[in-house]
Amino acid sequence: MPELIPDFLDFIEKSPTSFHTVREIGNRLASQDFMPLDETERWELELGQGYFVEKGGALCAFRLPKNQPEKATILASHTDSPALKLKPNPLFIKDHMAFCKVEVYGGPILHSYLNRDLAMSGRLVYLDENKELAEKLVHLDDMPMIIPELAIHLNREVNSKPSPINKEEHLCPLIGLHEKLKFQDLFKQYIKPESLLSFDLFLVPMEKPRLLGNGELLASYRLDNLASTHAILAALMNQKASKDTIQLAVFWNHEEIGSETEEGAASPFLSDLLKRIAMKLNIDWEGYMQLKARSTCYSLDMTHAFHPGFKDKHDKQNTPFLGKGVTIKHNANHKFASNAETAGEVLRICKDLNLPFQLFSGRADIRSGSTVGPIHATTLGIPTVDLGIPQLSMHATREVMALADFTHAVRLVSAIINR
Repeated sequence: MPELIPDFLDFIEKSPTSFHTVREIGNRLASQDFMPLDETERWELELGQGYFVEKGGALCAFRLPKNQPEKATILASHTDSPALKLKPNPLFIKDHMAFCKVEVYGGPILHSYLNRDLAMSGRLVYLDENKELAEKLVHLDDMPMIIPELAIHLNREVNSKPSPINKEEHLCPLIGLHEKLKFQDLFKQYIKPESLLSFDLFLVPMEKPRLLGNGELLASYRLDNLASTHAILAALMNQKASKDTIQLAVFWNHEEIGSETEEGAASPFLSDLLKRIAMKLNIDWEGYMQLKARSTCYSLDMTHAFHPGFKDKHDKQNTPFLGKGVTIKHNANHKFASNAETAGEVLRICKDLNLPFQLFSGRADIRSGSTVGPIHATTLGIPTVDLGIPQLSMHATREVMALADFTHAVRLVSAIINR
């Protein structure tokens, strides 16, 4: 896949927030003749055709089979990443300097945000010329901000006993020396400042994705989970309609904060969409239940790669390594949804394709993270398996992964969706 990596890098650069990611996914799907649907309108669906539905920072795309569907193959990922989010009344002046107030979104590595060029990015809600609510996506890369750290001369123990970061006091980005600055004036290149009503804005690191060393590794912001999102999108777009299987990809928002929102995996967004598909294809209730029972969900997210500098944080027998293949994730308490049956199906595919694979289970004395996989299994009642692409520096502003694992993931999900 010689064009895959440049396309992935382009995708990352165009996806600083979940809202930008959904716009980029929608643009790419539309270029491949997927038709947009609106939740508020009546749907007319045709067999063999592809469609997509947007919901804020979430999107669901599906391609109907040539014949009446017997089952669905569901690929799941998420569009959001841990971040710093601006408060609704963010701007304040302190000692002749202009700062912004932020809140912590999810679980980022906070010190990775210090001393780094940051851009405001997200969406504005405003009144258009007709006094109607309108939305505009923005990325203020021409107005960088920074969160300055205290000099080492004033904190001599910073390298041996780092001071804890106070989330209220120590994470305020510095805009400049603007004692009379008005926050809405920052957006005058996009909208009339006085028309601004509200916003969802995040601080985004401005450094571009970059290949490391001899090109085997990639460093970037938001690899968790843009790598999985792009792999699923590439697989979906490169397939043709199946004989009897709905090919479906869902890209959730708010996974990093628990998924319990109208755009998150715990919402009825996907189950309602499946019901509407069934209704439009004249599938009765029992037929719909049969379709679900024959279906499988594959959740693709990032996973912790082995870090040789911190060997005591891993169970080395059950920890993936960079460049050694896609990971099947297990947890006894079902923080990951994999079981012997769903994992076995993936292993069979890997062996058929001669694809390398790895198995992951965390140390028994370290609390596990989770994914959208268990939520899918719970809300839909569909057998689910959790897969992962190994990475280092998870939830930092600069994460690291092996490109070989990414290409293996694309091959695997392409085979899955084509079954």
